[in-house]
Amino acid sequence: MQLVLITGMSGSGKSVALHALEDAGFYCVDNLPPELLQPLIELQQAEQAERVAVAIDVRSARALPTLPLRLGQLRERGLPLTVLFLDTSTETLVRRFSETRRLHPLSLKDSSDQRRALVEAIELERELLSDLRDLAQVLDTSQLKASHLRSSVKALLQLAPARLTLVFESFAFKRGVPLDADFVFDVRMLPNPHYEPELRLLTGRDGPVAKFLLAEAEVATMQEHISGFLQRWLPRLEADHRSYVTVAIGCTGGQHRSVYLVERLAERFAGLASVQIRHRELDALQHP
Repeated sequence: MQLVLITGMSGSGKSVALHALEDAGFYCVDNLPPELLQPLIELQQAEQAERVAVAIDVRSARALPTLPLRLGQLRERGLPLTVLFLDTSTETLVRRFSETRRLHPLSLKDSSDQRRALVEAIELERELLSDLRDLAQVLDTSQLKASHLRSSVKALLQLAPARLTLVFESFAFKRGVPLDADFVFDVRMLPNPHYEPELRLLTGRDGPVAKFLLAEAEVATMQEHISGFLQRWLPRLEADHRSYVTVAIGCTGGQHRSVYLVERLAERFAGLASVQIRHRELDALQHP
């Protein structure tokens, strides 16, 4: 089992790093008390988990001094363990806490209602985490945007980038635009098989409807324009660490034109991404 421990300064991006590992297939636990690290590992080994990531930081301040010893024991047992410490300049942390208006975990003094100044809390945190920092790979996130931090974490751990899932969904405008759509294309201006009596009860997945639409130059042009748009921006979407992108294509009834184009586009992009197909109106008829 591969175990990754994410730790570091509050506000340094630990949640972003943990989400990146979750997207890469890790079982992730945030704010795990050090006392529960060994039981979690035993449980995940019993479940035959291959990848586990945990975040432990100064929120577990009382048990934190025991963590280096616990990590040493795990390494002695031969468990593949990577400790990643996210560090950030004090200036950057002050700015981030000021922007989010959140309290630092060490802002409240023990057994009193008095609060530490933010800079004082940050420096105390550095002191509490110094031993753990010495045992870890250190990543300075002071100048990193969230997308760059995700890339850096995956590169440090030598993780293959997760493949983007491209969802093509047909729908009827008269029933509303899908709420989860990232891109929406309106194809209601295209020739409509609904007005052909022999095609009215068929769908865009049926041969006669496909033959009808294939003969229309405007349909081919629309397909190429949507394909060109997605081809242009798919690399950027992947670089932005999107897990999935939903492309919704709508016509009047969600039965002919949108269904046909979803099927064709799914074929076109099958080799470039992990592709899923949804036909909202047709699926609703099959599963009322």
